[in-house]
Amino acid sequence: MHNPTQTSVFTDCKVADLSLAEFGRKELRIAEREMPALMTIRAKYRAAQPLHGARIVGSLHMTIQTAVLIETLVDLGASVRWSSCNIFSTQDHAAAAIAATNIPVFAWKGETEAEYWWCIEQTVTGPQGWTPNLILDDGGDLTGLIHQKHPELLAGIHGVSEETTTGVHRLLDMLEAGSLKIPAINVNDSVTKSKNDNKYGCRHSLNDAIKRATDHLLSGKQALVVGYGDVGKGSAASLRQEGMIVKITEIDPICAMQACMDGYEVVSPYLNGVNDGSDTSIDHILLGKIDLIVTTTGNVNVCDAPML
Repeated sequence: MHNPTQTSVFTDCKVADLSLAEFGRKELRIAEREMPALMTIRAKYRAAQPLHGARIVGSLHMTIQTAVLIETLVDLGASVRWSSCNIFSTQDHAAAAIAATNIPVFAWKGETEAEYWWCIEQTVTGPQGWTPNLILDDGGDLTGLIHQKHPELLAGIHGVSEETTTGVHRLLDMLEAGSLKIPAINVNDSVTKSKNDNKYGCRHSLNDAIKRATDHLLSGKQALVVGYGDVGKGSAASLRQEGMIVKITEIDPICAMQACMDGYEVVSPYLNGVNDGSDTSIDHILLGKIDLIVTTTGNVNVCDAPML
C-alpha cells in the first residue's frame, strides 16, 4: 500500500501515488469504450457546455468508471471536487489520473476513518471561495456532513443525487424528521440503476469479490442471501453460478414468491419467523449448515450478532 502523498505540481488534491496516472489513463481509455452513453453525451453536448456554472461536489467510489463520469462532467463545463465514499474502494491509479488533469480529488485506498472524513471536508470548499451548488453522493455521508457542519452552504445548493439504497434510507429518515433542507433525487431506484447495476453488476462482481478476498472454493457450499430485491437477485445468481446451494430469506411476499419461482428455497433464520433479538429465536439447525451469509437490503439489523 502506498502512503498518500501530496502532488507537487497540482496541490489541490491528495492521492496515493501520482506516478500511477499513466496506467490510470490507459484504463480510462478502455473504460470509455465500455461507457458509450457518457461518451455520446460528451460528443453531443460539449460545444453547448450545459453544465457551465455547475459546481459539483462528489462522494462516489473513486474508480476508473467514476473517473470517466468526472471527466464527462468537466468536459460539459462543470467545476468538480471529489472524494471517495468508501475507505477501501478507491483505485489509486484512477485517482492519480484525475489529479494529473488538475481536477481536485482527495482519495486513496486504505484511508483511516479520520482520513476519510478529512478527504470529504476538503471537497466541501475550495480555493477562491469555491462552494458547491450540486451534490453527487453515495451513501449519504457527504450530504449529512454538509447539513451538520456546513449548513450555511445549503441555501446555495440546488439539490443532491443519491446513488445507493443506504443513502436513500438516510435521506428518507432526514425527510421524515424535517431535517432535509435541499431537493434530493433517488438515483438508486431509477430503472437504469436498479435493473442494471443492482442486479447485473452484483451478479458479475459478488463471486469474484468473495474469491479474491477469501481464496475459498465456493462450489458445493451453502449460502443464505438476505433479501431478494434487485441486489439479492443478482447476488443469488452470482453464487448459484459458482455452484453454491443458495437459500433466500425475504419479508416481502412478492419477492419471496419470485425467489421460489426462480428455484431457490425460501427460509427464515428465525424460529417461526420471529426475531426477538435473542439467541433463542435463532434457527441453529438452519444456520449451522450455512457457510456464507450475504446481506442485500441496505438496512440495519438484518444480520445481527445472534445470527452469526
